[in-house]
Amino acid sequence: MLSDGLFELLEKAKKDSNLRKKILETKKAEDPELALCELATELGCAVTVGEIYQQGQRYLSDMLDGCLGVSEPFKKWGDTYEQFFASIEGLENKKMK
Repeated sequence: MLSDGLFELLEKAKKDSNLRKKILETKKAEDPELALCELATELGCAVTVGEIYQQGQRYLSDMLDGCLGVSEPFKKWGDTYEQFFASIEGLENKKMK
């Protein structure tokens, strides 16, 4: 579900704990989504806030195409930004063990 840029950034973060920390720090920015996109772009993993939003909406829409009236359980599944951070936090938690 991740865009190409976010997927590339995640792959880089898997190998670099300092990068994971920088990524997590973007959540504290005044505009966290933009801060993440700027960091990703600096690292050659171009991604925009619009792409993150669009990717999540597309994924959610595709999931709901086959469901008749069952949209409630899927509401949060379309949040690409949060899923990306769940992956990063999972990597951090794994390293701590």
